[in-house]
Amino acid sequence: MLLLARPDFFLRMNSVILLFIILVYFAVLLGIAFYTSRNSDNESFFIGNRSSKWWLVAFGMIGTSLSGMTFISVPGTVGKAGFNYFQVVIGYWLGYFAVAYILLPLYYKLNLTSIYTYLEKRLGTNAYKTGSLFFILSRTLGATLRLYLVIKVLEKFVLEDMGIPFELTAIIILGLILLYTFRGGVKTIVWTDTLQTTFMLLALVICVGYIMHTLHLSPGETWAAMQQRGYTTLLQTDFKSPGFFLKQILGGAFITIAMTGLDQEMMQKNISVSNLKDSQKNMVVFCFVLLVANFIFLLLGGLLYLYAGANGIATAGDDLFPAIAINSGLPFFITVCFLIGLISAVFPSADGALTALTSSFCIDILGIKRNKHTTEAQQKRTRLIVHNAFAIVFLGCIFFFRTIDNGSLIDILLKMAGFTYGPLLGLFAFGILTTRNTRPGLPIWICLASLVATFGIDLINNASWYIDKMHFGKSTASSLTSLSDSVFHGYKIGVELLIINALFTFLLLFLFAEKKQTTIINQTI
Repeated sequence: MLLLARPDFFLRMNSVILLFIILVYFAVLLGIAFYTSRNSDNESFFIGNRSSKWWLVAFGMIGTSLSGMTFISVPGTVGKAGFNYFQVVIGYWLGYFAVAYILLPLYYKLNLTSIYTYLEKRLGTNAYKTGSLFFILSRTLGATLRLYLVIKVLEKFVLEDMGIPFELTAIIILGLILLYTFRGGVKTIVWTDTLQTTFMLLALVICVGYIMHTLHLSPGETWAAMQQRGYTTLLQTDFKSPGFFLKQILGGAFITIAMTGLDQEMMQKNISVSNLKDSQKNMVVFCFVLLVANFIFLLLGGLLYLYAGANGIATAGDDLFPAIAINSGLPFFITVCFLIGLISAVFPSADGALTALTSSFCIDILGIKRNKHTTEAQQKRTRLIVHNAFAIVFLGCIFFFRTIDNGSLIDILLKMAGFTYGPLLGLFAFGILTTRNTRPGLPIWICLASLVATFGIDLINNASWYIDKMHFGKSTASSLTSLSDSVFHGYKIGVELLIINALFTFLLLFLFAEKKQTTIINQTI
């Protein structure tokens, strides 16, 4: 990597300034948390007393959906794949309408605090617990992977010069997130997410504008230069490719339905809005803004590659944006913008996940709202214990991802979503689209069987991906590659992995369902 050298003294001084900015940023978040958590109770923590403003939720959800993974990894994909990721974003956009007009009416009709209570009302306790457990698994892995990526960047480009180790950085950041979420929950997060989304989008726009100015390019000239280098390629028309546009769009739609509509973290904020109409407005506005934001991230990626080429900077992937923003000789205020944008992108995802996981575990697994004999104080004590326990789990996952990290992480995130959200999608689809009952105790085993079957199919189909990530031996790698070629003949599964997993779950539930039908819940929809 060829980067402009700077004296060690200035590197350390800049690192100290950046660390100070991070601490000031957290101080602001703590101030907001203190103000918004006054007179808060368990209902404030779980659903914000159903008094959140829809426009605040819509704006704040942008930061939650984009995350640090988008901030770093999406611009880095442009060098290899152009604008192919925007195919998935179009799918996201379609999926949000399904969430707004199919799932939200269901949640409001049943007046749910945890969306997985629907599964209990429709399919029984086992399905309810299964849905909650798969959410807990999915959100824990997804949130910690995103958080790990940001901590890695902070360590590599900011804290390493000060001798602050990765482990200490992770502990401090999780401790600070705990501080501003443990009292107010959703009531606090709606406001902190709004602030952080504002900073993230400002940082994005400033970086795009300044790099374009530095390269002396107008918007039209920028697009032409990116086209010339193949960075604006959008539609992938090779049916066998994992990037085939129909697969990407359809997969993106179902990813949104699963990762937003069936995700307690995202829906917890939506159902904190007082009524269905405003919650739907929130979702529609949010999806249009998200479409524009993702396009700007891809535009930034093209600009970063143009800048790297013009200045002899040999870097790509996840390192591209941080390397240019921090170590390429751009003005220090660009470094500050990048850092503020980065932490503003990651914390809405991490704090929301921590709150939603606490809510889901307390309500769905421990059933604290069901036990009429527990007092508000006892529920609060249980909630705080669970909240702290999940912070420790987060820490363990972050250390795990550090041991297995060997490249770009956004493909790992989407693949994990295919495995863990697929059973959730299958469960909800079975409940909504059929009137059959599941057999007692069966949903958990069907969901696990579907996950194992999907993993086996993907292991064979995408043998080269697993060989690269998991470092199989030569004989195993050769056998997998040969089996993949003979079974799939070059066809590669991409984001449709989620659909395959959900379809397995749905079909198995249907196959082993009781013939007796129920209409109780479907009549209420």
